[in-house]
Order: sequence, then structure tokens, then C-alpha cells
Amino acid sequence: MSSRMRMCGQPCVSTMELMVKLDALPDVPRWAVLAAHTVPLVTLPSGLWRIAQVAGLPVAEQLGRNGHEAVVAMSLTLLTEGLALLTLGLVRPWGDVVPRWLPLVGGRRVHTLAAVVPALLGAATLCAITGWFACTQAAVLIGRVTQTSAQQVLLVACYSPLLAWAPLLAVTALAYYRRRATPCE
Repeated sequence: MSSRMRMCGQPCVSTMELMVKLDALPDVPRWAVLAAHTVPLVTLPSGLWRIAQVAGLPVAEQLGRNGHEAVVAMSLTLLTEGLALLTLGLVRPWGDVVPRWLPLVGGRRVHTLAAVVPALLGAATLCAITGWFACTQAAVLIGRVTQTSAQQVLLVACYSPLLAWAPLLAVTALAYYRRRATPCE
């Protein structure tokens, strides 16, 4: 496979140039950069599905939600996407040194385990939650929330990508640990 690619009608750029455009650190493996940038994308469809339901679109049996349910759905969407975006810190400069604009800690080096331990605990938690949900709750929820086959397919298509979140987070955290724990030669 060529190390050059065409982007949005632009002239060919190398994968290294693309990683610079993604603002990844130069010593991060390309696969880790791609894994980290994939995490927010795998969480996005489920969030969009929840937003569509809150907006009253016919994605589920219950069109729209009451005020409390809408706040919970939107908060869950924002929390999920925010946590997913934190994965980018494992491949970007702000994951190595805290941005200067943060009071008290800005400009300090991030301790390797301070990033790796929460990331791996998060991956393990996600693994447990998705395993439990897939084994015990998914079929019941699909039957309760949807009325039509199209709604069922859409719900499964929007939530299935979440299964990739835990492994993507875990491999990105391990790459971060390996990069940060390896002494410079």
C-alpha cells in the first residue's frame, strides 16, 4: 500500500503529513493514531440516535421524551462523546504535557500511569458493561424500544459500533504506555 493518499480532492499527502494534520505526536505508531481517532467515531452513531429520538424523529416506538428523559439522553450523549474524545490525549501532545491554559497543572508532564490506569480501567469497565448488556439486555431493549424492523436495524446499526470502543481504547492505552515507558536511546 502506498504511503501517499488523496484527501478530499487535495494533492496527494503522505501518511506522515496526514498524522501531522491529525496533530498526533511523531513517535506514535500510525495504527494507534487511527485507533484513537476512531473511538469518537464509534460512539457518535448511538449519540445521534438518542438525539434523533429526543427530537421526535421516528427512530423508536416512543417519539420524543419528557423533559427529564431528554436531559438524561442528552447528558449521556455529551458524557459519552467527551470520554471518547479523551482517547485522543493518548496520541496528541496534550496527553504528554498538560496544556498551559489549565490553572495549577498547566505545563506539567503527565505521569504515564495517570493516563494509562484510568484508560485501562475504562476499557475494562466498557468491556464488562457491553458484555453484560449484550448478554442480558439487548434483545429486551430492542423489542421494547422499537416497533418496526427498520427501527430495529437502525438501533442495532447505531449501537453496534460501541462494541469496538473498549478494544480501541485498550490498544491505544497500551501503545501510550509502551511509548512513554520506553527510555530514550
